[in-house]
Amino acid sequence: MKIKYDLVKKERHTKARLGKIETNYGTFETPMFMPVGTQATVKTLSPEEVKACGSGIILANTYHLWLKPGADVIKHAGGLHKFMNWDQAILTDSGGFQVFSLAKPKDITEEGVYFKNIYNGDKMLMTPEKSIEIQNKLDSDIAMSFDECVGFPHTREYVEKSVERTIRWAKRGKDVFNNPNQSLFGIVQGAEYEDLRKHCVEELVKMDFDGYSIGGTAVGESKELQYKQVEYSCKYLPEDKVRYLMGVGDPVDIIENVIRGVDIFDCVSPTRLARHGHALTFNGKINLRNAGYKEDFTPVEEGCDCYACENYTRAYINHLIRSDEVFGARLLSIHNIRFLTRLTEDLRKAIKDDNILEYRDKFIKNYYGNK
Repeated sequence: MKIKYDLVKKERHTKARLGKIETNYGTFETPMFMPVGTQATVKTLSPEEVKACGSGIILANTYHLWLKPGADVIKHAGGLHKFMNWDQAILTDSGGFQVFSLAKPKDITEEGVYFKNIYNGDKMLMTPEKSIEIQNKLDSDIAMSFDECVGFPHTREYVEKSVERTIRWAKRGKDVFNNPNQSLFGIVQGAEYEDLRKHCVEELVKMDFDGYSIGGTAVGESKELQYKQVEYSCKYLPEDKVRYLMGVGDPVDIIENVIRGVDIFDCVSPTRLARHGHALTFNGKINLRNAGYKEDFTPVEEGCDCYACENYTRAYINHLIRSDEVFGARLLSIHNIRFLTRLTEDLRKAIKDDNILEYRDKFIKNYYGNK
């Protein structure tokens, strides 16, 4: 079935929204954070561990799964849910971010984007039609339109052309989309130009997508500019559809963008930080590789209900990280994902209580402290 979004409540003083998303695999409250499972796995964690963190939806990467093991393999397995043994919702990105991260300007044409296969060097072409075909085979709950994610800095002239191309690509993808169990989102581009984002939204809304993503953020711009881009997008998006901000996972950014009207977030940061020994806490980010934690026999964070905090100490994780033991990265990944899901749980309560601005100010004071 198509996802269904219900706007439950708007916070009195801001644009923040409390909502519910009904999917093929359950109903989930928003705002929410999606862990990233690039290769059909959240790095180092089992599906059961991710589920225990309170994550209702995860993200998988169309580009990488296209290359390995291949969309047909996953289709023959019965779809991505069966392939990876995940019984909750899945969102697949379109490969558009790889336009930004892997392709050169000369590789971007009206037809699509030429990539070099990162595994064997072969030249490959991703088109809007191909992206949708792959996602249809993956059978995720939510698919993304193929877009061009423009880096920062850039010229207005280039962004104007890119936005028009993204709109054309969205139409081409929607025209071939044919999985009745899937929902398809359009992606809003336009960089920091309000008129271009407004134009992009208006053209995408005419196509009546099942939800809308905000793209082109977290690509090198300042936080202030990121927030403006989100404001410019949310200002024109319909209230009865889901709003998904792509690639943003910094705790303060999540809060600020919820205040501006965003419902869903994703980012690789919680597991990436974990692999380097970093833990997110409500009193700021800490590095458990540091020698000062060698005899600290307290949890990563007092009051956290995750598996890592309930069973292990900072001292033990410090030992694991300094010994390059994978279990250390696993425990911190569990904690960091649970931290972000706890943060969104707090934000949902703050929206219910109409005090999200007070929550933000208190969070920032505790998170940054005297740093």
